[in-house]
Amino acid sequence: MAAGKIKYSASDRIYFGISGFLLTFVLILVSYPLIYVLSASFSSGSAVSSGKVLLWPVDFTLEGYRAVFKNKDIVGAYLNTIFYTFAGTALNVTMVMTCAYALSRRTLKGRNVFMFIFTFTMFFGGGLIPFYILLKDLGILNTRLAMIVPGALSVYNMIIARTFIQSSIPHELLEAAKIDGCSDFRYFFSIVLPLSKAVIAVIALFSMVGHWNAYFNALMFLNERTLYPLQIILREILIMNQYDPTMVIDPELQAANAQVAAVLKYALIVVATVPILCVYPFIQKYFVKGVMIGSLKG
Repeated sequence: MAAGKIKYSASDRIYFGISGFLLTFVLILVSYPLIYVLSASFSSGSAVSSGKVLLWPVDFTLEGYRAVFKNKDIVGAYLNTIFYTFAGTALNVTMVMTCAYALSRRTLKGRNVFMFIFTFTMFFGGGLIPFYILLKDLGILNTRLAMIVPGALSVYNMIIARTFIQSSIPHELLEAAKIDGCSDFRYFFSIVLPLSKAVIAVIALFSMVGHWNAYFNALMFLNERTLYPLQIILREILIMNQYDPTMVIDPELQAANAQVAAVLKYALIVVATVPILCVYPFIQKYFVKGVMIGSLKG
């Protein structure tokens, strides 16, 4: 046997063959709907309606994307979603990390009581009607704050961050910093945050996906159409089948509203999905480390 060459038995080869087949089959099942949506978004309305699109675009056209970005409601909702996502994520990360750091300190008096209160809110809530009344009394109903403030702190993410800080940053590091005259604020910003990049990336990803896909709060607490996020407009087009035929440029598509709806649906799905997919590769290297360390060690 050559040096460094591994010799597999017949049972190993059978196992690898079956595993490879099953994984390939699962990959096809997961990938095909995504490929179909992408191909349909670049196909003509008649090809989509007649079922001609299977894997590749048929009668390639950008009419669907022109229609999407010509519609003022969609463009405005897109900008609203971007604002809600970035502002909400920044607030989430700030609240989670500051709270997690405080609760990770052994010298914090009553930290077990605080943890019990935080954990209690994960299992028990007042319900939708008291929540609605609370937002109304706070004066943030039908405002952009209604999409950001209610979910400012995720207790689940806070517990992950707190566990990460406790298990990954030695307490002796704080003592050494104190000896050198480091304040709590400087220790938090100069030492804790740089060493917590992994868990911050995970929390940021969870928060961004949550805010990008959020529609329930907008459905319940927003009345002005100018404040709607993208998901509400997407819901109207996909579920309620509401669209404006005048947003389509091609005269042939104006004569076939059903075909227009099909093109718009797939184009809007792609437009709504691609931005959040582009974020993941940049923080993928932190993702597994942050989740595993923050969730497995208590």
